[in-house]
Amino acid sequence: MARTDLTHRLGWLGTGRMGSALALRLLAAGCDLTVYNRTKAKAEPLAARGASIASTAADLGAADIVFVTVGGSDDLIDVVLGPRGLITAPAAPAIVVDCSTVSAEASQQARERLAERGTALLAAPVMGNAKVAEAGRLTLAVSGLRGTFERARPYLDLLGAGTTYVGEGETARIVKLCHNLLLGVVTQSLAEVAILAQQYGVSRHALMECLNNSVMGSTFSRYKAPALVNLDFHPTFTASLLRKDFDLGLAAAREREVPLPVAATVHQLVQSLVGRGHGGEDFAALLQMQADSAGVTLVSENVEVSDGLEPDHPGGAPDGVGGAGGPSGSSGASGPSVAHQDVGGSA
Repeated sequence: MARTDLTHRLGWLGTGRMGSALALRLLAAGCDLTVYNRTKAKAEPLAARGASIASTAADLGAADIVFVTVGGSDDLIDVVLGPRGLITAPAAPAIVVDCSTVSAEASQQARERLAERGTALLAAPVMGNAKVAEAGRLTLAVSGLRGTFERARPYLDLLGAGTTYVGEGETARIVKLCHNLLLGVVTQSLAEVAILAQQYGVSRHALMECLNNSVMGSTFSRYKAPALVNLDFHPTFTASLLRKDFDLGLAAAREREVPLPVAATVHQLVQSLVGRGHGGEDFAALLQMQADSAGVTLVSENVEVSDGLEPDHPGGAPDGVGGAGGPSGSSGASGPSVAHQDVGGSA
């Protein structure tokens, strides 16, 4: 049943697979939503669910709150501050919520320019990919003025399983980078122990089942289990995108003189993965590189493995919230460079 307390006019800029999955959650709650995407065809399925379609990004200026899901820093600047961007609208939204993964510098630039129009920016990078979003398990770190966060919170809480206010300014960007650094480190560790166990005759399926039933199990390890067991490296989050986040994370560490020896090592491993031509594959392909390093031949175990996102799975999607997952698509909100599968989320 639609809620009656969600009365703001909402806009959504960027309706690739992640943007669409999140926008659908707002529509399901009965929100008044207008969407824009550079490739109009990507927005049309949302119209069938009750959204209005804008002709330009500037048309979203009439909304009270505008959400943005684009591919990177340049895309954010283009669609918000560019010559045909949101900022050129005659009217200005009260709040812009950027759910993309972008640099703190780009976010601050957008924040300052929007403030000149009386618009407050919330940095709200998402943690999880489009399939996680469809299952209602996405989480967000949010930073900006506390009062602005509280105004937007009813809508933020509709987007997933958890919204955490982490402070003012661009602190959410740092939290997201910390998250994705850990994501890469954990995946490399899973690859290492999987190959070690295999060399002693333990199937990857058995290892992952044991780990996921232990205190080491997590939403992430369960979600990655099918890829590690059956070698399906169709991208949910590519190695190239993970490399980008490691670049940003290590640069942030250098700025404050924080040593990250483990993350720095994994950064080089991710770089090797990209250099070997696997940049467009899911970063779970770190398993293949680990196997190659150990002289191990990998084959799919062809075992049905739960990803933990089913509605009836412990820790899966809430009742009544779910959706089929698959390869993610382009966010398509601005120019051709906006072309990755989960708008800087994580897998």
